[in-house]
Amino acid sequence: MSKRIYLFDFDGTLTSRDTLIEFIAYACGRRRLLLTLALYAPLLILMKLRLYPNYKAKQRVFAHLFAQMPLSRFNELCHGFAAQGYHLLRQEAVDYIDRECRGAEAVAIVSASIDNWVRPFADMYLGKTDGVPPVTVIGTQVETADGVLTGRFATPNCYGAEKVRRVREALGDCPDAETIAFGDSRGDKELLEYADKGHYRPFRN
Repeated sequence: MSKRIYLFDFDGTLTSRDTLIEFIAYACGRRRLLLTLALYAPLLILMKLRLYPNYKAKQRVFAHLFAQMPLSRFNELCHGFAAQGYHLLRQEAVDYIDRECRGAEAVAIVSASIDNWVRPFADMYLGKTDGVPPVTVIGTQVETADGVLTGRFATPNCYGAEKVRRVREALGDCPDAETIAFGDSRGDKELLEYADKGHYRPFRN
């Protein structure tokens, strides 16, 4: 196979930290982050124990902090976060994309994080060498009404089997291409199994 498709998880794979937590700290301040985590601690513990759905816990926290915020303001925060966030990326991962993804059929980030802040990272920092195609971002999308965040998600949380469904929706099935995927957690299991080659935590020293 000469055609190659590269699929990258974002949090923990391309980055060294959970960007939801880092984004909240950037947008709302560390104090409000800690207060919110304390408020939702029971739900977050149940989520970790797999007794409460991941997407519901995530949406509850997101709505608490960002419901009724104008989308324009939210996007400003997302771009500002990415502009100051290069240190969150794993340099080995950035170098890999620049080196190995030249001539690829497609390169995509497939993430449970909100695509509003993932996309600026891709636009600013990833695939900047000649021959690397523009990086597609497939993430969880926010719902808006009249230009304001509702606090809900417009798509299912891009996690687990949903990652595979969204990849097929965005890129289609390419039987004549080799698919190479990278992930670091339970949420990437189906994506790694879907790929011809799956790499688990490849960029950790």
